[in-house]
Amino acid sequence: MRCPFCGNDDTQVKDSRPTEDNTAIRRRRSCLACGARFTTFERVQLRELTVVKRNNQRVPFDRDKVARSVMIATRKRPVDPERVERMINGIVRQLESSGESEISSKNVGELIMEGLANLDPVAYVRFASVYRNFREAKDFETFVGGLSGDPEQK
Repeated sequence: MRCPFCGNDDTQVKDSRPTEDNTAIRRRRSCLACGARFTTFERVQLRELTVVKRNNQRVPFDRDKVARSVMIATRKRPVDPERVERMINGIVRQLESSGESEISSKNVGELIMEGLANLDPVAYVRFASVYRNFREAKDFETFVGGLSGDPEQK
C-alpha cells in the first residue's frame, strides 16, 4: 500500500479489525520511510461494475461517489451515519448481485433515491433536486406535492 504522505510503497500493517457492520476490514498502517500512520479499508468486490451514463459514456462504478452524494444530501440532517453506511452497502450489494456487469446511471440514482426516501425525507428531496435536475421552484413544488407514503410512487 502506498503511503499517502510520502508516496513510499513500503508500509506495514499495525492492526487489522473488521468494521462494526462486518462489511470491510479496517487496517492501521505505518510507513517505513516517513513513519506516518494512516488507515485503509478493504472491502469485498464481487464483480467489476461499469456505469453507463445518459450520454452512453461508460465509467467504472465508484462506491465513494455514491457515498459522497448521499453525504451531501444528508448533511446537517439528524441521520445516523451508521444507517447511511448500511444503506450504501445495501445499494452496492444489490448492484453487485444483480448479475449485470453494466448498470445504468438511472438505476443507480433510483436505488439511492429509494434508500434516501426511507432514511430522511429532506435528504430525499435534496438528492432528487440534483438527480432530476430541478430548474425552478415549481419543479420542487410538483415533486414535493407528489410525495406519498409509498416510495414506488415517487
